[in-house]
Amino acid sequence: MTDRQPQPIVKSGYKAPAKPRRKEFRDARIVLLATRWNTEIVNALLAGARRCLDDWGVQADNVSELYAPGAYELPLAAEALMRSGSCDGVVTLGAVIRGDTPHFEFVAGECARGLREASQRHCTTLGFGVLTVNTVEQAIERCGSGRDNKGYEAVAATLEMIRLLRAING
Repeated sequence: MTDRQPQPIVKSGYKAPAKPRRKEFRDARIVLLATRWNTEIVNALLAGARRCLDDWGVQADNVSELYAPGAYELPLAAEALMRSGSCDGVVTLGAVIRGDTPHFEFVAGECARGLREASQRHCTTLGFGVLTVNTVEQAIERCGSGRDNKGYEAVAATLEMIRLLRAING
């Protein structure tokens, strides 16, 4: 018998999905739904989202960009888009940065909950690219020019879910 200490759990890497097949997402209708707060950060998230759409072959004509006043309003806008049936996926982009009041908890929590509920209610894919961070610096780290840009990742997750739902639904 040995006195081995339990090994710490290490976060594992992300297993990337299969690359898109030629023209696989050409007809995908995607809405980028962004907030009007923290514009520099949101603009960087939008840039990452656009790069991913291009990388995955989504036709520019099938992409719309809309703006909600803030993160708290995203769920209602996403719900209306999903109910309309005009899109295959909605990608929400924003940044909620912690301040000195409990405002952060209410906005971040209700935004996430409302978006999840809308997605499940309408069985429409949702990319959650709303940063919930403690500092502006943390937000900037998450919206750089690489593939780890959270806007890029939110679009990739949306397209991967479109692929999965198409496979499930035939």
